[in-house]
Amino acid sequence: MEAEKIVNAYFSHISEDIWERAAKIKLVITDIDGVMTDGGIIYDNNKLEFKKFSVKDGLIVYHLRKSGLMVGAITGRESYVVQNRCEELKFDFHYHGVKNKGKKFDEVLETLVLQADEVAYIGDDLIDLPILSRVGLAVVSADALEYVKPIAHYVSRFKGGEGVFREVGDLLLHAKNNLVPIIETLSQQENAKK
Repeated sequence: MEAEKIVNAYFSHISEDIWERAAKIKLVITDIDGVMTDGGIIYDNNKLEFKKFSVKDGLIVYHLRKSGLMVGAITGRESYVVQNRCEELKFDFHYHGVKNKGKKFDEVLETLVLQADEVAYIGDDLIDLPILSRVGLAVVSADALEYVKPIAHYVSRFKGGEGVFREVGDLLLHAKNNLVPIIETLSQQENAKK
């Protein structure tokens, strides 16, 4: 019961419209740069690329998939670092170097036999607009471009790379009444060890 109070308080700012949209979601797709990372790219002198990901974002992917939600990524850049991270997290799919995200989104819907309102998408920039404008739940990071934010149903409290994906994952799990049981089960397991 304590977990439910905490989670409800955490999400007290979420509108009924967002909860209704979130309850219908079967697939969450994310952009990577500016969502799962802060959008920065570091190259060393050998042209090796480095990115920083939040472990908290990654942890929730397991629980989303275990709860029956699919997780995917559509990103505009080609990056072995990103491919490796998506593989490590066991995304259901991940597409890289996509310049026309709207077209790729259509292909995903057709392949998975889903309607656009059954998809949540997390983005932050112009390239994300063709998907954000169509999905059932459109979310952008707190530091998304100002002219992208009005398209979103929800603007995250978090900046890219600082928990945007985690917030959306927790929200989706709670909308499907799965988050509190996950917290309680894991808490009971921990207490049983003591």
